[in-house]
Amino acid sequence: MTKPNAFDRQLAAHRLSRLTAASLDTLQVNLGKLCNQACRHCHVDAGPQQTGSDVNMGDEIVEHVLRVLHTCKVETLDLTGGAPELNPHFRILVGEARSLDIHVIDRCNLSVLTLPDQTDLAAYLANHQVEIVASLPYYRRDRTDRQRGRGVFDASIQGLKLLNDLGYGQCDKLRLNLVLNPVGAYLPGDQAGLEAEYKRELASEFDIHFHQLYCITNMPIARYRQWLDSTGKLDSYMQTLSDAFNPQAVEALMCRNLISVAPDGTLHDCDFNQMLDLPLATPTNIRDFDADQLAARQIVTEDHCLGCTAGAGSSCGGAVT
Repeated sequence: MTKPNAFDRQLAAHRLSRLTAASLDTLQVNLGKLCNQACRHCHVDAGPQQTGSDVNMGDEIVEHVLRVLHTCKVETLDLTGGAPELNPHFRILVGEARSLDIHVIDRCNLSVLTLPDQTDLAAYLANHQVEIVASLPYYRRDRTDRQRGRGVFDASIQGLKLLNDLGYGQCDKLRLNLVLNPVGAYLPGDQAGLEAEYKRELASEFDIHFHQLYCITNMPIARYRQWLDSTGKLDSYMQTLSDAFNPQAVEALMCRNLISVAPDGTLHDCDFNQMLDLPLATPTNIRDFDADQLAARQIVTEDHCLGCTAGAGSSCGGAVT
């Protein structure tokens, strides 16, 4: 008999059932690992060197994604990466989803908006009323560049100004939300308090405006786990996550309403499971997509799931409690 993982042990200790799906509202599509940045906290090991069809979604899988959008009652298409905008199929997916009145989220690193070959990207996103969820580790240059690379902060501020000039962050139709990931081996602070701080500082220093700040716990996987291990902080960080387990966060976990699609079409409960190569039991690939079966599935869990239930909880939409 398989020994329960740390997350399932916490569920049992709080007399909670194993995770099952509640519905299927969101199709989260990872378009690949190609990115113009190489952030040290990145859980997908994305970067400029990640090229080729083995790590980036190609024609065939994109066609299956489009089929699902046409045949299933999906409310939201959530595009992620890497930098999803660098995949040549990005605009095809956005355009088709919006023509079907499906809400689209672009998980944008901001600096991609300033690339020489992406000068029309911000306007394209605005014309299609794409919601932007943009990573900005801090409102000061030193801390952001320490996590994401030299010059990234200035490029991010430039990207935010481009978006603000188009109306993003200032009207409901053009949603602009920022994402904070802690720089060290600790949990995010209070989301409401940090949001007020970010809004005050960004408005004062740069006249930049946005809707919400999402605080997302760093998951102990991939590049971030390697950093924890190399600095001797892995065990203590895992203990921090376990000690901060919040049973009230379980019901609102993103995996209960979402399916994650990998660049090769394999299906996962979330983007984190995708990076750990933890596919669903069935169906395993978007080629065999079955919405009813997926909406009633049992969710695959492991120790890293503690990251989503620590403190105020964490999801692709920030704190959940």
